[in-house]
Parts: sequence; C-alpha cells; structure tokens
Amino acid sequence: MTDGSGDLWVFGYGSLMWRPGFPFVERRHAHLHGYRRALCVLSHVHRGTPENPGLVLGLDRGGRCHGVAFRVAKEEVQATVRYLREREQATSVYLERHLPVRLEDGRAVTALGYVADRRHGQYAGTLSFEEVLALVRQGRGISGANPDYVRSTYEHLLGMGVVDPLMKRIVAALDQEA
Repeated sequence: MTDGSGDLWVFGYGSLMWRPGFPFVERRHAHLHGYRRALCVLSHVHRGTPENPGLVLGLDRGGRCHGVAFRVAKEEVQATVRYLREREQATSVYLERHLPVRLEDGRAVTALGYVADRRHGQYAGTLSFEEVLALVRQGRGISGANPDYVRSTYEHLLGMGVVDPLMKRIVAALDQEA
C-alpha cells in the first residue's frame, strides 16, 4: 500500500533501523501502537542456524513500539518490497502487514511492517532472561553474530532516546563476559 504520491512507508524496529538496505527519501522516528518490540523469534538464517538458533526481534501483540519509518520513492517501491520480502521472509516467520504509524512530526501514515507469526515454529514467545541470553550468545548466521545484532539495535535505540530494559540487561551481561 502506497500513499497518495505512490511512495511507500516502511516501519523498522530492529536491524532495519540501522541497516535498512534500501534507498529512501525520508527517515522519521515513529510510533506503532498495538505491537511491542520483543526478542521472540528464533533465527535460523540471519543470526543463527536451525542447529544453533539465535534470537531476533519481532513485533509481538500488545503495547507500543518506537521505531523508524522510511519513505521510499515510488520508483523504488517494487525493488524495495522485493528486497524486504527476501530479507524478512527467509523462513516465513513474519507476517507482512500494513500498519498505522504515527511519525514524530504528528503525521499518521500506513507503513509496511513485519509482525511475528505466533503460529510459526520459530516463534519463541516469552522466554526467561537466561534462555534469551543463551540463545543470543550462541547465535551466528549469514548476517553475523547475534550479540552484535543485539548491541547495534540497543545502541541505536539509545541514540533515539529509547530505553529497553531487557536489551540493556542483555548487553550488560554480554559486556561482562567480554
């Protein structure tokens, strides 16, 4: 779904915030109501393998998520959607959705986003801190080490003024081990 100009908004809440991988003409802090950022997806490709899964973020039901919305020019929409489907749908653990997002300047837009599929075998749900930390520690995939993913996302959130207590605790534990 594009806006009236033919441009597309994309909502990022994890690595898309700091590594979108597609061209955009506008980047804004944004809020999404009804979903929260959660380490709830077992990664079998990007940050882990089926034998040693990592743990990555998904949009899970409930709460509110502060992220980034990118406006993609209409000329780049098809290529961007193709890219995002390849990146985000490697194992079909996310559901592609058009989500109502509020930009930092007050505008309301509809953005393409990827929501964790609770029925998928890689949906981890709510895990204990120890389980989360163990999965993050072990994860290595085609996009790199799982601890690097968590650190980069955490640092980007801090730069936006967003405090995520669980990610802070995970990063502190990882740093203590280093």
